[in-house]
Amino acid sequence: MNFTTQLIITPILLLLAILLFGITPIDFVVQDHFFNFQTHHWILNPELQPYKFIFYDGIKKLLILFAVTLLIALLLFKKHTLIQTYKQGLIIVVLSAIFVPIINGGMKKYTNMPCPKNEMHYGGVYPTTKVWEHYPKEFKQPDKIRCWPAGHASGGFALLSLFFLFKQKRTKVLSLLFALGVGWSMGLYKMLIGDHFLSHTVITMILSWFIILIIKKSIRIQ
Repeated sequence: MNFTTQLIITPILLLLAILLFGITPIDFVVQDHFFNFQTHHWILNPELQPYKFIFYDGIKKLLILFAVTLLIALLLFKKHTLIQTYKQGLIIVVLSAIFVPIINGGMKKYTNMPCPKNEMHYGGVYPTTKVWEHYPKEFKQPDKIRCWPAGHASGGFALLSLFFLFKQKRTKVLSLLFALGVGWSMGLYKMLIGDHFLSHTVITMILSWFIILIIKKSIRIQ
């Protein structure tokens, strides 16, 4: 699939994903497997180690360190042959590491969607709603809530930009698989602790790729 086609298809896929998860019970069918309705606990406690360090604190710090390292390399070693060869790709990766989490995180401020743990279905107080709907008038929202899309996993999915860093097809494919593995491990962890539905991670993945495509389209270095 060529680049222009991807730019057209990706937002369409994003819209279809939003509609699919909004009008079907897929989220609850999947999420029910991660919740014990007898004990009213999720499979994983969010404070349980080493899972919290590996899939939350640790991986987040590692991703930040990776992006900062690339940025320093671009600034301090910009005349190096290796940096010149991969300059455009490195810029795309650094910009993706910045803007993919910022945009995904920024959207959470406005969508006002609950996490699974906040839903009545799992013992919370929030009624089930779709992202394009308002809460029922009789529902008194205790506070603004920020759970859609999945901000944490967006850091991992920003690594999809590595596709534009490498030259060989095999390396490109491996970089995509690696990025998907990191993004989904982070997303699945948040599902296991009741912080996100499957749809949150799927939509974050597609949105992240779309943001990366826009960044790629905007970068032109001779």
